[in-house]
Amino acid sequence: MSIERKQSNPLPQAMPGRVGGGRIIMSMPVEKAKNFKGTFIRMLRYLRPHCFLLLIVFAVAVFGTIFNILGPKILGQATTILFDGVMDRLRGIPSAGINFGRIGQILLTLMGIYLLSEVFTYLSQFIMIGIVQKIVFTMRDDVHKKLSRLPLKFFDSHTHGEILSRVTNDMDLIGSTLDQSLTHLIASIVTVSGVLAMMLTISPVMTLIVLVTLPLSYLITAKIAGYSQKTFADRQRELGRLNGHIEEIYGGHVIVKSFGNEEKSLRRFKQINEKLYDSGWRAVFISGIIMPLIGFVNNIGYVLVCIMGGIYVIQGRILIGDMQAFIQYSKNFREPIVQFANIANIIQSTIAAAERVFELLDEEEEIADDALAHSLFTPQGDVAFENVRFGYSAEMSLIKDMNINVKAGQTVAVVGPTGAGKTTIVNLLMRFYEISGGKITIDGIDIREIKRGTLRSVFGMVLQDTWLFKGTIRENIAYGKEGATDEEIFRAAGAAHADHFIRTLPGGYNTVLNEEASNISQGQKQLLTIARAILADPAILILDEATSNVDTRTELLIQKAMAELTKGRTSFVIAHRLSTIRDADLILVMNEGGVVEKGTNTELLALNGFYAALYKSQFRTGELYHKTG
Repeated sequence: MSIERKQSNPLPQAMPGRVGGGRIIMSMPVEKAKNFKGTFIRMLRYLRPHCFLLLIVFAVAVFGTIFNILGPKILGQATTILFDGVMDRLRGIPSAGINFGRIGQILLTLMGIYLLSEVFTYLSQFIMIGIVQKIVFTMRDDVHKKLSRLPLKFFDSHTHGEILSRVTNDMDLIGSTLDQSLTHLIASIVTVSGVLAMMLTISPVMTLIVLVTLPLSYLITAKIAGYSQKTFADRQRELGRLNGHIEEIYGGHVIVKSFGNEEKSLRRFKQINEKLYDSGWRAVFISGIIMPLIGFVNNIGYVLVCIMGGIYVIQGRILIGDMQAFIQYSKNFREPIVQFANIANIIQSTIAAAERVFELLDEEEEIADDALAHSLFTPQGDVAFENVRFGYSAEMSLIKDMNINVKAGQTVAVVGPTGAGKTTIVNLLMRFYEISGGKITIDGIDIREIKRGTLRSVFGMVLQDTWLFKGTIRENIAYGKEGATDEEIFRAAGAAHADHFIRTLPGGYNTVLNEEASNISQGQKQLLTIARAILADPAILILDEATSNVDTRTELLIQKAMAELTKGRTSFVIAHRLSTIRDADLILVMNEGGVVEKGTNTELLALNGFYAALYKSQFRTGELYHKTG
């Protein structure tokens, strides 16, 4: 079964052209915000601290656009001088000639104006980019702080990809489009206003001709763009299917090969790829029709303007240089109007991305620590659950009136079938989730009266799924204690039975682990996590089936390391292999969220109840495996 992934819409692509010193943006599919007004107002709060700089950007962008607008009018003066000089010579006027000195001055002035226009345009974009980067920096900081305050249930109910998409993709979209959309919007508004004013000063009638062709251009754009949006959406959907199929096949290529399904996968790929080709071709073809049709309508207007302008020049009602300037203005006038819809799309995409970020920022946070909560706490290790009730949802209760008493230094094993509530006990102990009723105490103190950071520093965890980061082995072990010395790191590695294999590596303790730590074995990873826990020297340990993914020889090493780790500490061991917890001081047998039996291994086997049935079924399975093997 193929995995279908939702692809975020691509950014509008820049095409060559001029819009007040900027670029023409082609229409592309856009995702709209659910609450545009509310999100826009909220975005303004991030812009507010930069009001002064934004005013500078506005002023600089206006100046840059105005200088650009003046260019055609001034260039028209040079054309008029050149034309008048040629016509005077043709009429036979004795002193007639072309005033090249004056033309030179006009061209120098024009060069200066265009240079100033580019300088002001660059300054507006440079300042705006700085503002946007500061805004994105602030938003990233807010999101990072928010993530640290969110409860575990948020991460359990949202995929990592979804969270990462908001933190990275949406932030990148805001940063890459906000500066473009604002500067383009300012330039477009000023260009339309300024060019319209200049055209009216030259000829109101010709200006009317230009304005009459605009509605037709708009209708063509709206009609085709509406259909184009659907074809681009089809393309993105097929692209998502293709990406999902590729990720699925290459991620599980061993399984595909082992079942001989290469041909089937290739056929599936070909089907999706053909659909992507068809939808992509239609999308590009339909969107590509827009510009030729608009160009055709504009050329009709251009012909009408030229005919009317020619008549006016012959009649002497306007100068030929003004006619030239008007033609340039008519082209500059249409471009920003066509782009208003595209700029609106960019803003829509930006606001939609901001909305998803704000949704994350509005998520319900962990209950704040009490102001009088303990910030210093060094427990002996007595743990008690008193009438604890808990459910992952209000409608369904998982744990009902749980009572457990664990003495300092005891090793407590928690066993039971999948979904019995074993991991829930760990989540409640560390306050990843808040209990619905009763209380959990450590040394008689309610854990809700201890600051979360302080409480969690009391625990050390060794999980079935090891977590090591890209860095040296020394750094990974030292993660358990800030400022750990080399001597402490070596001692912890020795106690975890990891020192020998570390020293046999080419780099020893300076061996760099890759991102997935795949350059060492699973058992070696587990030994490093145990060394890290030994270095942290926690008062209470949580061990979650740390030997389930390793061979028997490595399992013995890990068990020796764990015995060293649990010595003198209160330990909670979540176990699936019952053979590993026969020596536990107390075994809690859980089923359907409650403790159904508790005692030592011998006591529970003597009861001949739920635990005994689990125990016998495991060892019977093991015996059958060894006989058939």
